[in-house]
Amino acid sequence: MSEVYAARRARLRDRCQAGGSQSALVSRPANVRYLAGAARQGSVLLLGRTEDQLVCVGPPEDRSTDGRLDEALRIHSLPGAGGDPVVAAADLAAAHGDSLAVEEHHLTVTRHRAIRSVAPRLRLTDLGGAVEQLRVVKDEEEISCLRIGAEIADQALGELLESILVGRTERHLALELERRLVDHGADGPAFATSVATGPNSGRRAHRPTDRRVEEGDFLSVCLGATYRGYRCEIGRTFVIGTSPADWQIELYDLVFAAQRAGRESLAPGAAYRDVDRAARQVLDSAGYTEGLAPLTGHGVGLEIDEDPQLAPAAMGKLDACVPVTVEPGVHLPGRGGVRIDDTLVVRPEADGGPELLTITTKELLAL
Repeated sequence: MSEVYAARRARLRDRCQAGGSQSALVSRPANVRYLAGAARQGSVLLLGRTEDQLVCVGPPEDRSTDGRLDEALRIHSLPGAGGDPVVAAADLAAAHGDSLAVEEHHLTVTRHRAIRSVAPRLRLTDLGGAVEQLRVVKDEEEISCLRIGAEIADQALGELLESILVGRTERHLALELERRLVDHGADGPAFATSVATGPNSGRRAHRPTDRRVEEGDFLSVCLGATYRGYRCEIGRTFVIGTSPADWQIELYDLVFAAQRAGRESLAPGAAYRDVDRAARQVLDSAGYTEGLAPLTGHGVGLEIDEDPQLAPAAMGKLDACVPVTVEPGVHLPGRGGVRIDDTLVVRPEADGGPELLTITTKELLAL
């Protein structure tokens, strides 16, 4: 993997030098992880013209569950609680050049001022989202981690569906799902697990409450696993204990059709907003324009919500090997609703089209 990390840093270095910066300071944790492999919390990465350094407080971490630190990196350790790695990295950069690209969207005002105080002659430029852009297209090793995470999430959800659900609280079910994720080999949940029953069902990012599952409820579940730092997502909706009512079947079929339209529109070259439109117009045509989520899906990887954003005003087009979610939903106040959420990888038609990573059935089951 050392060659992989070196190649990633080389691409970033080329971008910086093309923009007139001799070095770059990467401070956003997910970006450091992407370029260095693994690092202690708070570590930063300094890219120089010929040498790259990981600046950290104390010895660097090398946790195999979250990646392996690139051994080719030079380590610059600050003693004990000896200062801010960002400021120390800027000081090192000033000794070897007069310009430094920084992630302004991540640096605090306090840190920015501290850099100015230790290196007043250093010309600072904005690195912008250069690393985030590199992270959009995944290599097959990254996709493999996402695939394993999806398998773990599918396992955890499948086991829950085989248990008795009536009478248990949303909070209890969410905690059980997160325990099952770890039991099956996840680093942990990819985000706070959402379990929603009855009138809460169908809400995006619902925070579990002490409401108990009742006969006839819709039950919406959204969970994800983190595996070696990579995060996936799955969401399903079921009916509890009885045959679904007519309105539940109609609503479920509608959301399922919207989700299928979104999935089928995933292809290299497809505009982000066209994917959103494909799913959204199914719901719009049925009169559910009000209250829809601001986006149909988003990228996943080292963070659970990263580029691209599949939204009405999003600019850009999909590339192959980009993992995204497709997660339309409808919530009817006071009644409940439906959410269906999958993680897929964009693939060309010649390779079979979009690869579905989360495979738990989307049939409307009565549990």
